[in-house]
Amino acid sequence: MHSLLLAAAASETTLRTARMLMAFSLGSHIVLSCLGIGLPVVIFLLHRRGLGLRGLRGRQGDPDLDSLELAHRLAKCAAVLFAVGAVSGTMLSFEMGILWPGLMGTFGDVIGMPFALEGVFFFLEAVFLGIYLYGWRGLPARLHLMTLVPVALSGVFGTLCIVSVNAWMNNPSGFDMKEYLATGKVTDVNPWAAMFGPNTAVQFFHLLPATYLVTGCLVASVYASGMLKGRRDRLHRLGLVVGLGVAFAALPVQLISGDTIARSSAKSQPAKFAASELVPETGTNVPMVIGGVLVDGKIVGAVQVPDMLSLILGFSPSTEVTGLDAFPPEDLPPVNVVHLSFDLMVGSATALVGLALWTGLCQWRKKRLPETKWWFRAVVLAGPLAVLALEAGWTTTEVGRQPWIVQGLMRTEDAVTTQPGIPLALMAVIVVYLGMAVSLFVVLRRMSARWRAGLEVSAPYGPGEAEELELAHIGPESASGPVTDAPGSAD
Repeated sequence: MHSLLLAAAASETTLRTARMLMAFSLGSHIVLSCLGIGLPVVIFLLHRRGLGLRGLRGRQGDPDLDSLELAHRLAKCAAVLFAVGAVSGTMLSFEMGILWPGLMGTFGDVIGMPFALEGVFFFLEAVFLGIYLYGWRGLPARLHLMTLVPVALSGVFGTLCIVSVNAWMNNPSGFDMKEYLATGKVTDVNPWAAMFGPNTAVQFFHLLPATYLVTGCLVASVYASGMLKGRRDRLHRLGLVVGLGVAFAALPVQLISGDTIARSSAKSQPAKFAASELVPETGTNVPMVIGGVLVDGKIVGAVQVPDMLSLILGFSPSTEVTGLDAFPPEDLPPVNVVHLSFDLMVGSATALVGLALWTGLCQWRKKRLPETKWWFRAVVLAGPLAVLALEAGWTTTEVGRQPWIVQGLMRTEDAVTTQPGIPLALMAVIVVYLGMAVSLFVVLRRMSARWRAGLEVSAPYGPGEAEELELAHIGPESASGPVTDAPGSAD
């Protein structure tokens, strides 16, 4: 009896530690992934502007050397971030197989294809990012610009691959489910049906704009911080404007997809929905619960808006909402964690909407961006808020599915490894990731210091004479000249 208790305790410790390791690795990597997906779009917009291309058809206008300068700077930052993200992403791929052999051993044939395809897109992204970085002197300018397109598209399709796996875990498909429930064997596998399952589209169109929102807010946050310190040159203004433009363009799509995914969750994962919205009992006229926690089945410390959840979910106060009481206690996720993370996500997104409205109102009334210190401070905070919304959203998604690793089919405790040493692995990963974070910070700070000191000419080419505006090919001989004076030019 004593040995059985020890074995159960060891198993529980392994499960808890494995989940902590996965959460730490994924929570760290996801921010780098967002920047890897969103930065190529920011760089493309700046580079296109720098070449003087205007409108959807790319008509030729006046070139902008400052935009070229900023595009090249951000490309160097993207390369450093990509290198760190490659390490963290590789570690995650190993963790999937090492920590969760029950999942991969049983369902590897079903969900293996998206992992393989994501690897292909990752290598494509690496190849074309390298071509872009080294193509400033050797490629025709317009062709050089277009090398960013496969970089951006590889990020999009790589996101689709990874999201499809998570969507499958939330709503499995692509095999004979009746046979699995009867015998525990996976048969009649259709990898494409699994990859493009019922939840894939809604989760993809929720995460993809989130990557652009996070990237845009972080870029704008960096340059707003510089402007608060008195750096009001045109490079800072460009970084601020383009970053906010990308973020605010993604924000409406993010809000619409968020509403859609919540409705989808209410049908496909009602326990997660009930935990997110803190609905103790099934019924109608269900209020929206903001904040608070569940203590002994009672909501404590929350603001409740009468009938609002029923109205939002079914457009009528009489809409019935499934509550936590509809499920056995052992099938419920950690309710308070899911609810508070959901509220953090919604609250952070609401704050970003407020910033967008503030900015838009000022732009409409005064035909310019706000110039107050409070607005710049708000933009600085937008970066951390966007990251907080992202992390809280993933916490809601992953913790809300517990205790299932595959919804309704396999519990997380049945998928975890039985091998010892996971706590040591957790400590090792924390040390490695902290080392990478410090190295990343130091490298980016030193790059920034060199740029501010004028010790490095970033953009090796830029249009000069009128005959160069066609930009058919710009050779090394044009690397010197007007672009040297571009950094720091004032408005």
